[in-house]
Amino acid sequence: MLTILYTTWDPSTGIHLGPITLHYYSLMFILAFGLGYAIMSKIFKIDNVNQKYLEPLFTWTLVGTILGARLGHVIFYQPELFKEDFWSVFLPIRTKPHLEFTGFSGLASHGATIALIFTTLYYSYKIIKKNPFWVYDRIGIVVALGGAFVRIGNFFNSEIIGKPAPENSPFAVRFPQQSTEYGAIVPRYPTQLFEAGGYFLLFILLWVLYRYTNKKYQQGWLFGLFFIILWAVRFFVEFLKEPQGDEFIQFAGLNTGQVLSIPFMLAGFVIMWYSKNNKITEEENGKPE
Repeated sequence: MLTILYTTWDPSTGIHLGPITLHYYSLMFILAFGLGYAIMSKIFKIDNVNQKYLEPLFTWTLVGTILGARLGHVIFYQPELFKEDFWSVFLPIRTKPHLEFTGFSGLASHGATIALIFTTLYYSYKIIKKNPFWVYDRIGIVVALGGAFVRIGNFFNSEIIGKPAPENSPFAVRFPQQSTEYGAIVPRYPTQLFEAGGYFLLFILLWVLYRYTNKKYQQGWLFGLFFIILWAVRFFVEFLKEPQGDEFIQFAGLNTGQVLSIPFMLAGFVIMWYSKNNKITEEENGKPE
């Protein structure tokens, strides 16, 4: 007798509201930013920072995340779009073979991170007037949680799937909605959930360290730890992932996602080392510099 041990994941595309479908991936994105806003508001209250600085942080974070993630995906995984369908790079549409609203799809976390670094620099120096690492330490907490929700959204979309898994594996999942680019529909590792779990645990760790230790006064320490762990999670989960488009960057058997993660992990160690000489007092913490 044949016993099927793997799970079949075949959800609806979203919540249907008449002619409009609210896709689960979009809902996860909204939830990520909504919770991020609430948590950052709590952080500002703990640090005695005026709430007027919260709205511009949210705006710059939203712009940096979406634009950076989209450009990162196209540059690293789908550069042909610049020539084949230029407007689809920057707008939530495709123009070929016909005009169609697609939402923002094809997002790369490496690109989002790079863009966030630059938008946060502007916010730090021009708006809140604090050391950028003070802001990075706190943004890292909410980004870790947001990353978990984005990967859950990928799971709903049956995208960024894993390599084929043994049918007797407790982690084997069958994705009937998977893209045709992956070939036959077979049980695969749910790598989206592996990443989401890693990011959620990172969020808990960073929140505990921020809330119950003095590490928040060592500017850059929490951010360095965030970089090391987040990109380590990404690096190791990549071993179980299917390639995302063409792998333009490969080295020593590592794929594009892994190669791009290494500089971020190394930067995390450098930032943590730098933070030893970048401490502030509790009194200085709530004051703009």
